[in-house]
Amino acid sequence: MTLPVNALPAALSPQTWPFELALLPPSAYLVGGNVRDVLLERRADYLDLDFVVPEAAIETAQRIAKHYQAGFVVLDAQHKIARVVFPQATVDFAQQVGPTLETDLQRRDFTVNAIAYHPHTQQLIDPLLGAQDLDKRLLRMISAENLKADPLRLLRAYRQAAQLNFTVEPQTQVAIRALAGLLTQVAAERVRGELDALLSKPAGSTQLMACCRDQLLQGWLPQITADSLQTVTAIDAAYADLAADWPDYASLLAGWFKEQSVPGMHRSWLKAAKISQLLTPDVRSLKLS
Repeated sequence: MTLPVNALPAALSPQTWPFELALLPPSAYLVGGNVRDVLLERRADYLDLDFVVPEAAIETAQRIAKHYQAGFVVLDAQHKIARVVFPQATVDFAQQVGPTLETDLQRRDFTVNAIAYHPHTQQLIDPLLGAQDLDKRLLRMISAENLKADPLRLLRAYRQAAQLNFTVEPQTQVAIRALAGLLTQVAAERVRGELDALLSKPAGSTQLMACCRDQLLQGWLPQITADSLQTVTAIDAAYADLAADWPDYASLLAGWFKEQSVPGMHRSWLKAAKISQLLTPDVRSLKLS
């Protein structure tokens, strides 16, 4: 599915990027969360762009970094992924997986994250109908095999549902329950990152309860009880009341400090209050502090 130019939001324009379009190969596509968020009209202080190119991903990143004297780092030499770091943006370039763009999109986690934008023609490529799921506010897996390939995606489903105020699609929930035990195979720091982002959301307790209901956190947080979950829910409810009456003060509690070097990571009094209900000696390996 290709969407017409006149249907695209202005926020997708390369004019919002920290580098000139002329430096981008004609074969490059913008993919992932930025495309999704623009279509949802979500705004972020920190721009996070992900491009896929069929070849020379690391060389492309290096050339742009050199042109602007920006930061440059190879994230994954084996899979050919590199990052350019600007003051208010990170730009990742990854080698396309498979012979075509559509093949690459088929390997991703959820349909809403598998929409590509071609900046040179200003067209959206949406073979998995992710735009329809955006309209329905549904988080739908592309396949159970894709979730199994990286079990962190199981937890990411609930984090993104909280982040976007979406619902996890029923068949996706069924697959997550069936694969829940695989999350223990994921490195602690990766699990911690997703939990950090989930707990930082003012309404994250709903999705935290869903995680526990689906036995997703049993291997990492076996000591969570119904009472502790109820307290976390009460904290979110109290925060919502506070935000209604004193929005500026509530904003301070939810945004005490943001680690911009790691997009999505937050330290806040709101998060600390919720963590206080989860921390025991059994979860020190996650370093949720």
